[in-house]
Amino acid sequence: MQIGIRFHDTVELPFEERLQEIKRQGFSCTHIALSKVKGFTADTEALTPGYAMYMRDAFRRADLDVAVLGCYLNLATPDQAALKATQDKYMAHIRFASLMGAGMVGTETGAPNVDYHYDKEACHSKEALDSFITNLKPVVQYAEKMGVIVAIEPVYRHIVYDPKRAREVLDRIESPNLQIIFDPVNLLWTDNYDRREEVFQEAIDLLGKDVCMLHLKGGCLEDNAVKSFACGMGDIDLSSVIKFACERKPFIHATLEDTVPSNAVAAREYIEGLEAKYAKA
Repeated sequence: MQIGIRFHDTVELPFEERLQEIKRQGFSCTHIALSKVKGFTADTEALTPGYAMYMRDAFRRADLDVAVLGCYLNLATPDQAALKATQDKYMAHIRFASLMGAGMVGTETGAPNVDYHYDKEACHSKEALDSFITNLKPVVQYAEKMGVIVAIEPVYRHIVYDPKRAREVLDRIESPNLQIIFDPVNLLWTDNYDRREEVFQEAIDLLGKDVCMLHLKGGCLEDNAVKSFACGMGDIDLSSVIKFACERKPFIHATLEDTVPSNAVAAREYIEGLEAKYAKA
């Protein structure tokens, strides 16, 4: 695996110094959302070739990959004007990624309301899934034209909440440019937490061939919610996920989530320990 970190979880420094610090901490790639970089913009009209090539060259100088360019906007909003602007923004990110050299454009799967809030009955409905697929399809078609991967991240509290729903999205859109970011902890909530190993295995069985990236974090059940934090903390065992990556996904990008600068290296070393175990198996 190539282990990385979310850019916005790292110590705040001037941009290029921050990249150097990420490399110094032993990471080989980053997950970056332009809207979360101080002094930078993700505005659609600002995503020019020059901007993309500046980013490309800065990451090259730091010897870091851009594992994923994040664009986490709601493709299931019922507001048609907002939906058109969101689709345009995804397409601009796809163009940008093609010039920047990013591994993919990554997204979660939204909610069928304008303010992106969790409503289990609505989010988990067939109608919400149909709407998301309809609205995602032209984005994926554009990605095909640009030679870019779009990767969706299933999240329990969003529309694509389990591996079966994710498989349905892949099968109905049927594009090699649509793949999966596998974040095992994001598939968990209060009603399946005690079956977490079963949930992880179902994701591997149904989605494994289409997984193009991992997001890794730890977690626990607390106050009737799943709390997440750096790898190695809590009671979630990622062994089956790391074993899957070692056996089937050589050199896959795997970015850590919910770290802080003081525990990022320890989280990386924890995952590297699991990797060493299964790489020898």
